[in-house]
Amino acid sequence: MHFDKLALIGCGLIGGSFALGLKKQQCVAHVVGFSASESSKDKALALGVIDSKASSLALAVEGADLVLVASPVNAIEGCLKEMLAHLAHNALVMDVGSTKSEISTKAQEILGERAHQFVPAHPIAGKEQHGVEHATADLFVKHKTILTPTSVNSQAWVELAREVWVGLGSEVLCMGPQEHDQALAGISHLPHFIAFAAVNALNAQNERETFWRLAGPGFRDFSRIAASSPAVWRDIFLSNPTEILLQLKAFQTALADLESALKHPDSSRDLERMIEAASVSRQAWRHGAQGEQDEQGK
Repeated sequence: MHFDKLALIGCGLIGGSFALGLKKQQCVAHVVGFSASESSKDKALALGVIDSKASSLALAVEGADLVLVASPVNAIEGCLKEMLAHLAHNALVMDVGSTKSEISTKAQEILGERAHQFVPAHPIAGKEQHGVEHATADLFVKHKTILTPTSVNSQAWVELAREVWVGLGSEVLCMGPQEHDQALAGISHLPHFIAFAAVNALNAQNERETFWRLAGPGFRDFSRIAASSPAVWRDIFLSNPTEILLQLKAFQTALADLESALKHPDSSRDLERMIEAASVSRQAWRHGAQGEQDEQGK
């Protein structure tokens, strides 16, 4: 697997890590970057993430045999429209958006007969810090990447996309766009939603300075994702509202059960049972995830 030119649309953490990973594996000859932010392009160039910067998306894409759209989810549609007239017939195009149903449908409408070249992707990796200065070549190693192929993708394009992410050290899974959005609403979007709400609830109280001063490892671990990019997560929430609201309803039901047990001292066994159920599930997941990582590392 080797590409002559990677067009990196969006010079941030994920896009930058993708470029660095391919460079480390010597899978790409030249990386050209485009970003709406001139400073992001300058940083990416100075850090060696990209080899040259383009003044427009069209110029970045022209002649590229690999295109990664690493822009916020609400900007992907516009990127696809702008690149269509300049897209090479041999170019594999992927995005890295956290939601898939909406963009998969729009991509087919926008790209038309070229839609078979677009394979939606979502690497389940990241950091609370954002920006190309935090990009690393090993960001995707031992992390899952989900591909959500559409009905117009040939097996050859899907296999090429899989090969790219496997080359970056990722475990690649395939599923439908809606299935993806349902799952991510539960395991990623809802937890972020809750973390933002919890921190805001703490800040709304008069004793907040004391609370922050006393906060320890438990609060640090729980609230870590609340430090994520506001603009990125605003767009993710707005692109998957139906599934997030369904997950929020399930969470509210579970929260109400805990609240009810807390209000009735004679229900202490019920409270313990609910805590135990969560504890057992979390430990089983942790041991299973560790086992998967151990197997991948062999």
